[in-house]
Amino acid sequence: MRIDTRQSGVMTLEDHRRAANQNVQSVFSEVLANFGREGYASAEPVATDTPLDSQIEQSWTNWYRVEQLGRYRGQEDAAALGETYANVMSKAYDEGGYAAPKEFLRGLPPEELKTVQTIHRLADPIQVDSLSEEGALNLLVPPAAQVDLNRDGITQSGAANGIRFPDSTTSPEVTQAWEEATAGMSWGERAIYELRMKLPVLTANFIVDGNGQITGQREPGDPDWVNPMADPEYSFVDETKGWIDYLDYFKNQMDPDQYAKDRSFFESLQQKLIEHGAP
Repeated sequence: MRIDTRQSGVMTLEDHRRAANQNVQSVFSEVLANFGREGYASAEPVATDTPLDSQIEQSWTNWYRVEQLGRYRGQEDAAALGETYANVMSKAYDEGGYAAPKEFLRGLPPEELKTVQTIHRLADPIQVDSLSEEGALNLLVPPAAQVDLNRDGITQSGAANGIRFPDSTTSPEVTQAWEEATAGMSWGERAIYELRMKLPVLTANFIVDGNGQITGQREPGDPDWVNPMADPEYSFVDETKGWIDYLDYFKNQMDPDQYAKDRSFFESLQQKLIEHGAP
C-alpha cells in the first residue's frame, strides 16, 4: 500500500530533499545577490534577523544531513568532508570568493580543492585555469543551488556540464506548477520528466542536413549554441501540449500503462501551469 505523505504527515526522504534543496537555493541566491550575481528566480526571501553567514552554515548542514542518506551515502569520512566544505564556503563569503571564484579557488590548498571535487562528484582534479566563470562559481555553492549564470540552459559544475529542471532561470510560476505536478514522485520518476522538459535545449542544437539527417551537434560554449527556453515567447504550456500530442500519436506503439501514466502527468502539469499563470 502506498502511503500518501501529504495526508499522513509522514515525510519521505524525497520530501526532505525537496525542502532542503529549496532552502539552500534561497539562502545562496541571497549570497549571490550580495555579490551582484543572479541566483534562483524561484528563491524565497530569507530571514533578515539572522546573519547571512549563519544561514549559510545552517542551510548547508541541513542539506548535507539529508544527502548523507542519498548522494553521499557510504562516503568515507562524511562528517569531516561536510565540515571542510562548510569552511570553504565560509571563507568564500568572507573573502569575496563569490565575486571572483577563480581567484579564490586558485588560493585554496590542495586538500580543500580535493574536498570541493568530492562534494561535487567531479571525476578529475580541478584545473582552475580551464574553468569558466560559471563552472568556478558553482563549485562554491551546494550542488542543489548551482546556477545557470550565462542562461544557456546548461548548468556547469567545474568542467562538467549538466541539465536540470527547474533550473535557476525557471520562473516561480513554472517552478510551483512543477513541484505540485511531481509531488509524491520518486527521484527516478522525477528525473525522467526533468530530462523530457529540457529536451528542447538538446534537440535545438542538433545539426541537420538537407535530408533531415542529424550530422552533428553544437556543444555548450560554441558561438552558435542556442537555448530556446530563454526566448521570452517560449511556452511551457505549449510544450506540455506537444508531449500530449506525441503520446497520442504513438499510443498504439506504447505500453498502455506507460502511456496512461505519461499522459496523466503532462495533463496535470499543463493544468497547474495554467492555474499559476505560467506561459
